[in-house]
Amino acid sequence: MRQRIKKVDRRNNYMILAENFFDEDNKERALHFFKKALEFEGEKYETIDILFNIAILYDEIGLKNKSFETYKSIIQINPNEAGAYYGMAIIFDEKGDKDKALEFYFKATELEPEYDRAYFYIANIYDERGDKEKAIKYYKKVIELTPDDYMAYNNLGSIYEEIKEYDKAFQMIKESIKIEGNYYKSLFNMGVIQKHLGNIKKAIEYYRLSIDSYSGYPYAYLNISAIYIEEKKYNAAIKILTEGIEKNPDAGFLYYNRACCSINLGDIDIAISDLIKAKKLYPDFEYMVRHDKDLEVIRENEKYSFLMED
Repeated sequence: MRQRIKKVDRRNNYMILAENFFDEDNKERALHFFKKALEFEGEKYETIDILFNIAILYDEIGLKNKSFETYKSIIQINPNEAGAYYGMAIIFDEKGDKDKALEFYFKATELEPEYDRAYFYIANIYDERGDKEKAIKYYKKVIELTPDDYMAYNNLGSIYEEIKEYDKAFQMIKESIKIEGNYYKSLFNMGVIQKHLGNIKKAIEYYRLSIDSYSGYPYAYLNISAIYIEEKKYNAAIKILTEGIEKNPDAGFLYYNRACCSINLGDIDIAISDLIKAKKLYPDFEYMVRHDKDLEVIRENEKYSFLMED
């Protein structure tokens, strides 16, 4: 005689279906079956696991409020679930409520003192706020917990570069590249440090490596062009800026720098074309066009006054 499927087995079956759809990146179907699994009784740890998956899926499909409420449901089941506080912190962080984000990140680390990702984002917030001392403290904590975290080394090196401690910056970025030699931001930052150290050729090499790793980061093109502009190699600067614009057509500052190079070469009409594009894309355009000495020739000509208009 055929036996009925037990309720616990039905829950497991729905969980298996959900996980399969999750692996196939079919988020809506995965979410549907995880929610179906919740309709059946099971172990508390399984319920928490299902709720975590639901919260993550809500977040990934853009339903932040539902994700947040799901994390709250986890905490109602287990008030000591560090991952739920971390998930809520991420949502606050993305919404821009940094105070609440810090509160929940710290709650996660209180419950789980080795929660390295929470420390990482704590450091990020302090860095964004300009509290470099605390940012350094917490990036060091991340590295202590996860010695192969190349992003933490990179971010720490970037802070040391900002505060002009170039030897420390060099060591941190070097370690980041040693761990992950293809991370474009570490390669870019090594270019910045080499420039500070006076190693211009090395700086360009690292900026180039950064571009080879990821061509969608416009600042590498910008910094190479700045080196060429300092050397009055305007054609070389235009070449790298053009390459950057092809890969990053919305980077207004690349058009602006290319316009400055064209002005220095006497190509005013070409410069105007780039300045018109820059005006639409570059938030600092108005300030730069009014104060940059490279643009004096344009500011003095009423023909181009439209560039100064709002």
